[in-house]
Amino acid sequence: MDHVLASPARGGPDRGPWAGELIGVVRAVAGGLLFGVPLLFTMEVWWTGTRTSPTQMVAVLSLLFIPLLVLNRTEGFRGQRDVRLVDAAADSIEAMAIGIVVAAVVLVLLRELTLDTPVGVWLGKVLYEAVPFCLGIGVARHFLHGGRTGDDDDGDGDGAGRQRIQSGYSEDLADLGATTIGAAFIALAIAPTDEIPMISATMTPAWLLVMVAATLLFSYAIVFVAGFAGQEGRRRQQGPFQHPLTETLVCYLVALAVSLFLLWMFQRGQLPAEDLLTRIIVLGLPASVGGAAGRLAL
Repeated sequence: MDHVLASPARGGPDRGPWAGELIGVVRAVAGGLLFGVPLLFTMEVWWTGTRTSPTQMVAVLSLLFIPLLVLNRTEGFRGQRDVRLVDAAADSIEAMAIGIVVAAVVLVLLRELTLDTPVGVWLGKVLYEAVPFCLGIGVARHFLHGGRTGDDDDGDGDGAGRQRIQSGYSEDLADLGATTIGAAFIALAIAPTDEIPMISATMTPAWLLVMVAATLLFSYAIVFVAGFAGQEGRRRQQGPFQHPLTETLVCYLVALAVSLFLLWMFQRGQLPAEDLLTRIIVLGLPASVGGAAGRLAL
């Protein structure tokens, strides 16, 4: 797309056009996850997808394009707002494609889609779950604003806001607190539902390892790759747990602890240890996404 290559803000001053495009895609995926993960744990949406006709799918897809076009003219997932209508239309098509792919990947991760699932059911479930993902992609640029630095240029702020807190331990406590609040905010509505035991029943030990790896990857990408507010300042901050990898791992453990507490609170934790661990890891996915959102808002 010519408008991608022509706009310096899309690639950043120190990035090539392909690097800028990749960061835009990562930002789109992150925005979709922040907005769409809660609906992935709703069985009514799964069931709606299984009984949707091809005509309804086309209608939903067509109607989804309209709000996406509006969002890409005002927010979008690029570092710079689309000025021309043709650019917004192209980005809207790209956002729909990204939303569909990401929704499909997460549904596979949750074992809601397998090789034995009929093609029509695949398409229906993916399409309906992709709706909130696409809307999240459409407002992804919104997450560039605010944060600790106040900058909004692909996360390339100087980190001044983040440096206001000199103590690394204070930064650690702030991150842990924000992770706890964000994780609880998202997971609170999911923990008492029947979807968690339903999904957990399909998990094998090997698949749980895949889910742990994917959850860590999502959390890392949202906070340290997508170019949201304060990303560069966060990378430069000193502290025991302020390295991107250690921060991601520690905050994941916090999200798992929040998941355990919520399962216990809603009386869904009185299980054999193996089953309980499975439910904690499953609930840890939305909790980690919420924790990442909490750190972005800090």
